Amino acid sequence: MTTVHDFTVRTIEGAEQSLGEHRGKVLLIVNVASRCGLTPQYTALEALQRKHAARGFSVLGFPCNQFGGQEPGTEAQILEFCTLNYEVSFPMYGKVEVNGEGTHPLYAHLKSEAPGLLGSESLKWNFTKFLVDREGRVVRRYAPTDSPESIEKDIEVLL
Repeated sequence: MTTVHDFTVRTIEGAEQSLGEHRGKVLLIVNVASRCGLTPQYTALEALQRKHAARGFSVLGFPCNQFGGQEPGTEAQILEFCTLNYEVSFPMYGKVEVNGEGTHPLYAHLKSEAPGLLGSESLKWNFTKFLVDREGRVVRRYAPTDSPESIEKDIEVLL
């Protein structure tokens, strides 16, 4: 059975990393963007990270420029933006495509394991969230407008 831990991704600094390094943690995987109306969710995502990291939780941020061109910067610019404006401490990864022919294999897996409304696999916008248990299994998908605060109770159940 394939799990999130089976995938390799590129960190925002450019290094290849196995998501197996997060084995044993509850994860919230989010496609993020710096120029989106939902960008302020970074504040709540960081709050979840700080509150629950010691219990084995982590947010994983994946910048994506597929929705309205809302993540046009370089990875260095994205990292600087997140650090300066939101004091993001959770892991950030290289830009990915989440829909279409160039869909990153991780996102193909996430979407097949937790389809959206009416079985749709396509992501509708930035800040779609996937909750993953400690074994790397996708537990649930959340809409972009679902606030990180509203997801906290589901995270706590897995912790």
